[in-house]
Amino acid sequence: MAAQSNLKNMTLALGAVCLVCSALLGVAYAVTKAPIEKAAQAKTEASLSQVLPAFDAIEESTVAVEGEDVHYYKALSEGKVVGYAVEAGTIGFGGPLTLMVGVTPDGVVYNTSVLSHSETPGLGAKCATDTKFMQQWQGFNPGEKILSVKKDGGDVDAITASTITSRAYTRAVALAVAAAEAAAAGEAADAVSGASLPQTEEGGQDNE
Repeated sequence: MAAQSNLKNMTLALGAVCLVCSALLGVAYAVTKAPIEKAAQAKTEASLSQVLPAFDAIEESTVAVEGEDVHYYKALSEGKVVGYAVEAGTIGFGGPLTLMVGVTPDGVVYNTSVLSHSETPGLGAKCATDTKFMQQWQGFNPGEKILSVKKDGGDVDAITASTITSRAYTRAVALAVAAAEAAAAGEAADAVSGASLPQTEEGGQDNE
């Protein structure tokens, strides 16, 4: 009987602990939800300002590219479209890599910004800090240049010792250009674009 009593007490105690933990998690979620959303919104707004020309209004929408919905922002100035900011995600060397890419109505990359990444510090992570790598995207015209790293015959200078990351970044930019062109043309699902989409590499022993 004593053993049964102990088991019952342990079960009740464990149930009480689970209830308390669940309540604490619920409270924590409620308390942090608004600040997290506010921080995310601020980050998005900062990225939009970085990758687009001056604008006075933004419209959000999605467009289908390669069978997937891609989220984008249409920037307006005095009612005229001045650019599209596209959230473009792909897989880098360390995991998901997400960019905000600004594209002008004529298909030229205005600028890019890294929203999130899982790349190796000191190597692939330079995609968010390497000035030379980042500045080459400003004014990059896919109609005149090849959207591939130079090792693959393109015009993109890769980050030293981080070719896989550079390829992933380039693919994300190409995806954004395709999405912007599809949005501008009002195309529907599986939009066909003139931008080439390099293949993403996953895994490997190094970032070369």
